[in-house]
Amino acid sequence: MTQNLWLFLLSAAGISLSGVMLPGPLTAATIAKGYNDRNAGAIIGIGHGIVEIPIIALIYFGFAAYLADPVVKMVTGLAGGLMLVVMGLLIFFTFRKPVEGASVMPYSPLVTGMVMTGGNPYIFLWWATIGVALISGAVTFGIYGLVLFTIVHLACDIAWDQVVSMTVFRTRHLWTPKVQKIVFSICAVVLIGFGVLYGVSVFL
Repeated sequence: MTQNLWLFLLSAAGISLSGVMLPGPLTAATIAKGYNDRNAGAIIGIGHGIVEIPIIALIYFGFAAYLADPVVKMVTGLAGGLMLVVMGLLIFFTFRKPVEGASVMPYSPLVTGMVMTGGNPYIFLWWATIGVALISGAVTFGIYGLVLFTIVHLACDIAWDQVVSMTVFRTRHLWTPKVQKIVFSICAVVLIGFGVLYGVSVFL
């Protein structure tokens, strides 16, 4: 049974990484924050986890259906979409100034991780579908399996976000003003694009 548990955790890690590695608003925010803080990714991952742990608990206690509730989707879509648009605009207005030593986003990495996660309706949909299946598999090994699954899942998120921020921080000396402008423009467009998508999706 122990061997099966480790096989399950290995598959859970693969599924978790496949999700977190997809380009999205969290990745864009990690790049923006990582330019000035090599450890921003880990802290953003922790903020991400602060939102996800209660979601895991809700699913464990049988409230998975509420995550896919239309009202939840509408609230997170509108609020989260607006916040992403605001963050994207802040990057647009800030990257024109010298970026060295200044943050292109006014929020701390911890708050950024929480906002990017809590404002993403697809996070709730992911947990209401794929997440439910993973948690169902984890609880077959008891509470021990659920705790280990949670640790593995969050560790994958934190590790990948940290890789992104450290890569950005260590290569920033290669960024000419033109490269800065291009990269931060892309980050801003990604945030605004997803913000609009989230906001519009609640009416579809």
